Order: sequence, then structure tokens, then C-alpha cells
Amino acid sequence: MSLSTLLFCLLVAAVVAFFIGFWRAKRLSPDNPRALHSRPGYHGGYLALATALPAILVLMIWSAVEPRFIQAEVESNLPAQVLEGSQGQIGLAMGVVRSVATGLERLSPAEVAAAKANPREAQRLFGSKGVVIASPPDAAIIASAEELNSIKSLSEIAKTAVAAFLAIFGFIFAFRKLSPNLRARNRVEQVIIAGLMAASSVAILTTAGIVLSVLFESVEFFSHVSIIDFLTGTVWDPRFAGAGDTSGDGQFGLVPLLWGTLYISFVALLVAVPIGLLAAIYMAEYAHPNVRSAVKPALEMLAGIPTIVYGFFAVVTVGPFINFVGSEAGLAIQPTSVLTAGIVMGIMIIPFVSSLSDDIITAIPRALREGSYGLGATQSETIKRVVLPAALPGIVGAILLAASRAIGETMIVVLAAGIAANLTLNPAESVTTITVKIVSQLTGDLEFNSPQTLVAFALGFTLFILTLGLNVYALYIVRKYREQYE
Repeated sequence: MSLSTLLFCLLVAAVVAFFIGFWRAKRLSPDNPRALHSRPGYHGGYLALATALPAILVLMIWSAVEPRFIQAEVESNLPAQVLEGSQGQIGLAMGVVRSVATGLERLSPAEVAAAKANPREAQRLFGSKGVVIASPPDAAIIASAEELNSIKSLSEIAKTAVAAFLAIFGFIFAFRKLSPNLRARNRVEQVIIAGLMAASSVAILTTAGIVLSVLFESVEFFSHVSIIDFLTGTVWDPRFAGAGDTSGDGQFGLVPLLWGTLYISFVALLVAVPIGLLAAIYMAEYAHPNVRSAVKPALEMLAGIPTIVYGFFAVVTVGPFINFVGSEAGLAIQPTSVLTAGIVMGIMIIPFVSSLSDDIITAIPRALREGSYGLGATQSETIKRVVLPAALPGIVGAILLAASRAIGETMIVVLAAGIAANLTLNPAESVTTITVKIVSQLTGDLEFNSPQTLVAFALGFTLFILTLGLNVYALYIVRKYREQYE
């Protein structure tokens, strides 16, 4: 029985157990419902959780461990010449075994016998069932595929039996515990609290997993390349190596990539901050409610446009337009340049500045404005002298959050700024960013033990530290300088 079918059966059993527990609680004290410690619904919930929760937890753990166990068991029985090869060759062989196993599952017993007798006939039969393999499978591959299917079948049977046993045992155990004095509400709420704690820890565990996975690969990279050379180098020339070449030849200077990232983000902020802040002031202080209800969603729609579309817009419209304007003014501006990428990226992050700043300005108490008007200040003076100073910490936080979004952008830079790692002050020339090089270093059929590939993890870790620092600093500013208005 498949995992989805088992989960569905357990959910159905939990629903049935809930109604049985509810009915049993009603029967425990039919004349005086107040004699029950917990309401009947909690008794039903207690019985449902006892029936389904242990089995579901075991199934989740089983499903996480099962693939690795099965792969290890099948790999151990592969032919010796395959096991003596590299990890890539073993992985390729296991891929063929899985494909053959899928084909065998779709064949009839007679077709299976024919496939085992004739490898070419096996290839033809697999193709007729929608399973394509590059070459006729030999007897060892077919035997491994049969072993794989056999282990999977036994695992499903055992999984079903264990889930059924736990569900039945949990139901009987909990049903015998039902009594007027059972603290069902306490136990159900403890399970709910544990579930909420597990959900709240997902973000922390995910962040920790990302950091550790990137950190370990970065440490491996720095075992090949000096961290000082990486952080201070001004030349980016990784010199891609072929598969199996683990030489450290190449120059992995971070400075031009970091400069391109910060330069494009700075231009984007020059575009987004004035437009976004002025739009926020207009929507919060001047616009009619009907106008605000139309303008604010329209601005926020910019954040929902895919970044690849912004890249197309930069290549097709903004880049040629800037090149034309520059040529008319006697300036040589490349279509793919810092200006092109910065302007389009600035348009993309306008909603981050405008929407957050608008919410912050709107949250300023009305009493402050009325007090300023009472002292004779005009509306513009009130905005400049009262509203903006009060909202400044939140606005600065919004700007820093927009900056972190700009630093992590990839597609716009790929299409609008190019891939050349240049260290230049001229905004009319092409540069590239850290994110672009991460993509380029991980593109292609490369082994993950060469510096040319491992450098992507070092770049990712650098980018993570940079964006994390900006976000932490933004939160620090908001919390430190935020004033509380009664």
C-alpha cells in the first residue's frame, strides 16, 4: 500500500475514532454532562490522535529512511566492476537499475521472462511501456532491478502492517482510558502546542540546514584556495576544469563580483527610494481614499511580476533606449550595463519601499498631525517636521530590506548587466554579481570536488552573510529607534 493511501486510511480512521470517542464520552455521564472533566469533543480528539498520530509519525520516519536503506542494499549487490568505479559511475548504474525496475513493474510475467532471456527484447518491451533506457540491460542489472522491486514490496507490506498495528493498539489503549475524570482537554492541547512548536521551528531548522550545508562546502573550497586570496583578489578567472580534474588552477577574486553586486544595488536604490518614498507620502497624506485604494495595489503588483519578465523588459526596452539616448548625447552606453540593470531592478523593488513606508506613515497617530496643525503648521510642514521624523526608523528599515532584495537578484542581472566580472566605476559598462556567478559555476556536468564548482558555495555563503547582515541591521534600527505613541 502506498504512503498516500496509508495516510488517507489513517485520516479516515481518525475521523471514525473521533466520533466513537465523542459518543463514548456522551455515554459516560448521560444524566450529568458537567461530571466530565473535558467536553466530549476533547475525548473524541484524544481518541483520534491516539489512533492516527503515532502511525503517521512512524510512516514519516520510515519514508525518510527507506530510500537510503534500499539504495545501500541494492548497491552492495551490484557487479564488482561497477563498485570499483567512481561514485558517478555507481550513480549512473543505479539510475539504470531504477529504470529497469520501473519497466519490470509494468510487464506481465511472460514479458518479464522474455526480457530476462533477451536483453534487446527487454529494451523493446520497456520502450513499449514508456520506459526508455540507453542500452539493453544485462543480467546483473535485471537481477538488481528485481531485487529493488522485491525490497520495495516487502517494505510496503511491513509499513502497512506496522501502521495498522499502531493504529489499532493506539485506539484500544486510548478507548480504555476514556472516563469522566480523563483530562482529555489537557492532553489534546499538549499535542496541539507541540505541533505549533514544531511548525515554528521549521524556519529556524531550515535556516540552520542552509547555513551548515553551504558552510561545509565552503570550508572544502577554502582547503583548495586561500581565503585571503578569495576575499582580496581582484581577478575572477575560475578556468573551468573538466570532470575528474580537481586542480586548483584559476583566480577566484571576490572583489569584482562584490563590487558589481553593490554597485547595481546602489543604482537600484537610487531609483526605488525617491519614487517609492514620494509615492508613500502621496498615498498616506494627500491621496483620496478611492485613489489610494487603486494606486497602492497597482504599485504592489510590480512585486508580483516574475523577475525573468523584468529581464526581458530590460533587454528589449530599457537597454536599447539608454543606448539610444547615450548615443544622441555623445556617450557610449552599452545596452547591458550597470544603468540598465540598476534602473530595472529599482523599478522591481519600488513596492518594497512604497508599501512598507506607506504602512509606517499611516500608523503615525493622528494626534501628532492635529497638534502640528494646532500650532499653525501647514500640511507640508507637518509631513517634513513631524510625520517623517516619527516614521524614519521604519522607513530606513524598509529601505534596507529592499536593498537585501536587490542584492539577491539574479535574472535581471544576467540579462541586463552581462556576465563580465569587471572592476569599474563607469555605470555605462557591463559588470556582474555574485548570484550570476553562482549560477554559472553550477551549470553543466561538473564534479563537486573541484574548486571551480565549490567556489559557488563560498559565493553563496558570502551572499548569505551580506543579506543576513542587512536584514539584522534593518530590524535593529526599527527596534532601537521606534517610538511608542499612545
